[in-house]
Amino acid sequence: MNLLTILLQQQGGGMSMIIMMVAIFAIMYFFMIRPQNKKQKEIQKFRNSIVPGTDVVTAGGIYGKVKEVNELDNTLMVEIASGVKIKIAKNSVYAGVPTDTAAGK
Repeated sequence: MNLLTILLQQQGGGMSMIIMMVAIFAIMYFFMIRPQNKKQKEIQKFRNSIVPGTDVVTAGGIYGKVKEVNELDNTLMVEIASGVKIKIAKNSVYAGVPTDTAAGK
């Protein structure tokens, strides 16, 4: 009888362990994975909406204005100073320049 009681208690413990693992995964999904996916979608939406004249910031922290968009090879021509243009990959653009920073230029 004692052996049967021990086996039943262990099965109940296993079920609570599974429930705990599911709860931990759910918490991780809603607090870590979902917001990151949402942020990535916003960045991709911004990258797809870039047109000449858009102020951008690259992954390296370079501020500039888009002069040309080349969809074929997924690159941008960005002017970082008067007459200074650089060619960058579209995926290296992370954000538009905030309006308060653009006004201070």
